[in-house]
Amino acid sequence: MAEIEPPRRLPGDPGVDTPSMIRVDQAGEFGAARIYAGQLAVMGSRHPAASEIARMKQQEQRHLDTFDRLMTERQVRPTLLSPFWDTAGFALGAVTALMGPRAAMACTAAVETEIDRHYGEQQDALGDSDHELRAHIDDFRAEEQEHKETAIAHGAEDTFGYPVMSALIRAGCRVAIAAAKRI
Repeated sequence: MAEIEPPRRLPGDPGVDTPSMIRVDQAGEFGAARIYAGQLAVMGSRHPAASEIARMKQQEQRHLDTFDRLMTERQVRPTLLSPFWDTAGFALGAVTALMGPRAAMACTAAVETEIDRHYGEQQDALGDSDHELRAHIDDFRAEEQEHKETAIAHGAEDTFGYPVMSALIRAGCRVAIAAAKRI
């Protein structure tokens, strides 16, 4: 009697797919670092918010370095969309910084709202499996929540058109997450 092969899973299919988690998290942290790089390229050190943005960028770089390491160790392929995230992230950061420090912080608040939701879903999916990945996600989620609180404290919600801006950026984040899981 012939053996039946298990169904083939695609990245992003339901279930715990840690390679997909690592790929999308690496892509997200790369995008976040690029957003902050775009903001700092425009703002320089002229605004008090720039020092906070630089601090958050350093934390995002630590997150990115961790996911880069995990990708190498676990032989996870990167998303094919990295060149797009590179350009789109920098452009989003630069445009929001050109709108002013509060708009830059509004961008941070919107992005971190979606990242918090995303990391929460990953925590639920991982449960007690993959303790190393779970520990990193727990740690990084706490820092992302702190980034959102910092952005709000720096006037993110006072930005003209904040509800619309936030909704658009959050929708873009959800699309980016879904795409990076599979592509």
